[in-house]
Amino acid sequence: MTRSRLYRTPAVILKRMDLGEADRIVTLFSRDEGKIRAVAKGVRRTTSRSAGHLEPFTLSDLLLAVGRELDVISQAATVEAFREVRENVDLTSHAYYLAEVVDLLTEDRQENRAVFDILVASLHELSVAIDVRLVLIRFHLQVLDALGYRPELRECVNCRHVIEPDRNHFSAVHGGVICPVCGPAEPTARAIGTSALKLLRFIQATHGERAVTAPPHVCREAEALLRDYAEHIVERRLRTPALMARIAETAP
Repeated sequence: MTRSRLYRTPAVILKRMDLGEADRIVTLFSRDEGKIRAVAKGVRRTTSRSAGHLEPFTLSDLLLAVGRELDVISQAATVEAFREVRENVDLTSHAYYLAEVVDLLTEDRQENRAVFDILVASLHELSVAIDVRLVLIRFHLQVLDALGYRPELRECVNCRHVIEPDRNHFSAVHGGVICPVCGPAEPTARAIGTSALKLLRFIQATHGERAVTAPPHVCREAEALLRDYAEHIVERRLRTPALMARIAETAP
C-alpha cells in the first residue's frame, strides 16, 4: 500500500537543531509513527506561526509531508504547552531529561504508543509532583518495561534465587538485582539499599498507578540506579543530569 503524501499525528517535541538560516530539524516522538526527524521550514523567521508550537517537550498536533530524506512539518498546533513546567527552571530541566531518555532509548519510525503515553503522562505529573524524583523513577520503570528492558528486581539475575532483604547489589550490565552471594563476584554490581529496592519493586508492581512517598535519599538512590541502567543500554552518558544538578545547587 502506498503511503499517503500527508499524515497527521500528535507528537511531543524532543529536541531541535538549526538548519541553514531559517529552518530547523526537529526530533519528535509521535503517537502513530514513533520517533521522527522532520524539517520545520522557515520556523526561525520572526513571522513564523509555527515556532511556538515546536518548542521542546510541547505536545503538538502536526501535519507532515513525506520527504525524500526527512519529512516536512506543514502545520503545527499546540495541544499542551505544559506551562507550569516551563515557568519553573528546575521542572524544565527534568522535562529535558524525559525527552533525552526517550530520544536515546528509541529507534526512528518504531511506533510505541505506550512510550508516547508515558512521556505525556510524566510531563503532566511534573507540574503537580511533590517529589520530582518519584516522577523520574516511575517514568524510567515504565519506559524500560515498554521497550523490553524491564529490570529484574525479585530474583537474582545470576543464580535466580529469590531476593531477600539483605546486602543486595544491582548490575546495569545484567539488568537487575544480584544476591549477596553472587554480588561480590560481579565487578559491574553496585550496592542497593533495602529501602530503594522496595521502592522500585512497589512502583514496578503497581505500574506507578498508586501513590507512594519515600525519603529523599532513597529516591536519589533508586533514580541513580535506573539512570545507570539506561546509560548502559544506550552506551553513553546522559547530558541533562549535569544540568539538573547545577540548577539544584543554585536553588534557594
